[in-house]
Amino acid sequence: MAARLCDRNPATSADALIDEMVPPSTFDDVSFDSYIPDPNEPTQAAAVAKAREFVERASKARSGKRKGLFGRKTPTQGVGLYLDGGFGVGKTHLLASIYHSMPEPKSFATFVEVTHVVGALGFTNAVERLSKHTVLCIDEFELDDPGDTMLVSRLLTELTAAGVNVAATSNTLPGQLGEGRFAAQDFLREIRKLSSVFETIRVDGPDYRHRDLPPAPDPRADAELVEIAENTEGATLDDFDALCEHLSRLHPSKYKDLVDGVSLVCITGVHPAEDQSVALRLVVLADRLYDANIPVTVSGAKLDEIFTEEMLAGGYRKKYLRATSRLLALSRFAETAV
Repeated sequence: MAARLCDRNPATSADALIDEMVPPSTFDDVSFDSYIPDPNEPTQAAAVAKAREFVERASKARSGKRKGLFGRKTPTQGVGLYLDGGFGVGKTHLLASIYHSMPEPKSFATFVEVTHVVGALGFTNAVERLSKHTVLCIDEFELDDPGDTMLVSRLLTELTAAGVNVAATSNTLPGQLGEGRFAAQDFLREIRKLSSVFETIRVDGPDYRHRDLPPAPDPRADAELVEIAENTEGATLDDFDALCEHLSRLHPSKYKDLVDGVSLVCITGVHPAEDQSVALRLVVLADRLYDANIPVTVSGAKLDEIFTEEMLAGGYRKKYLRATSRLLALSRFAETAV
């Protein structure tokens, strides 16, 4: 019988969260040189140049000192770079290249992972630990609620004041973060403070995950899926509803460990998510599966039908589109992996 994700209950220590703030393994060997700009999209070549320039500025900012009160030397203010663009244009590739180009200690995490680390360590402890780093790279920067707005605004303000450089990617301009999710106008001061940290660079282009690729594979029959799972070493087999219920009982910071060591994820009975909370947990799971390059194959509905039209028309549209893009890429991967 195939193993189930639903039977896994990973325990992640708070201290380990900082040590695990590194790029996904798929980006272990990327560099500025390995990023191939689309000749039809001049913003991509410009983004590479700006990212290289950021590394130079960040290195100088971190090594520089300024005189403070009573002649004490304090760190120079950290600098910031914000790569704004659509899905699959190579923003994470550039962010990982920045990370690899900076000296230790340094950290790389998604926005959600950053908030999880702060929640696990406590704000003061997180600032103390991260303030020693040369750079904090934040992938998929987004603000989903007022609490996140206040938390990240305060965090980045303190870190940049301590000399930490910050690079981020997103598909939402800094001044538009939070739109459609909560009363953003009530938090404009905090959002503007965040915007002031970054120099914003636009990266345009089509989603590379879907360039010249066929449509997503059709769902498999249940019996075929069971056979594949039972005959694939390291595969897991879960019912969609049971998996969604299991995810609700796990803190999202544990999703990375939940799929650790899995070679293939098989899910039966896929159907559109019933509500926003379920859908957002599936977004986090999709991100962790994509980071680990784990193929996904399903029965039931197609993977591009998980998020309803109503959800795609709401404030989390970009999250759902990114997750769909990644799930489709993993489902195509499964076609060649099994």
